[in-house]
Amino acid sequence: MFQFLLQFSDELRHRRRKRKWNAKLATGRRGEDLAHRYLRRQGLIITARNYRALSGAAELDLVAREGEKLVIVEVKTRTSSAYGPPDRAISEQKRRKLFRGARDYIRRAGIEWSRLRFDIVTVVLTNPPEIAHYRDVFPLRRPPIQ
Repeated sequence: MFQFLLQFSDELRHRRRKRKWNAKLATGRRGEDLAHRYLRRQGLIITARNYRALSGAAELDLVAREGEKLVIVEVKTRTSSAYGPPDRAISEQKRRKLFRGARDYIRRAGIEWSRLRFDIVTVVLTNPPEIAHYRDVFPLRRPPIQ
């Protein structure tokens, strides 16, 4: 029953967003909502959503904690998998923006670079939605320059 209420409220929120926003933005936000709930069920503690770097040059979809690790999560949402898996849409430019946003976040939070991890959550909006979580997708050796 509780799961049904969550799904119903998600659907109402999504419909309201589709009326006010463009369809692509509403679909992306719905995917972030589903990813947020999924990660919480997996035991991660969400500390920020849609975090924007002070420079405005980067946005982080979700920031979470898992044990001692700070996890930067990029959420990719598609209405179908007809054009391939959503995670293939992460370009080198997007990766650089994620690193910029992460540098800004950890600098402001006083966290060491070595405690950082990058994950991707893909959401395909089928019925029920297909959610996949890929951990540690960008291995870190040292802080990137840029």
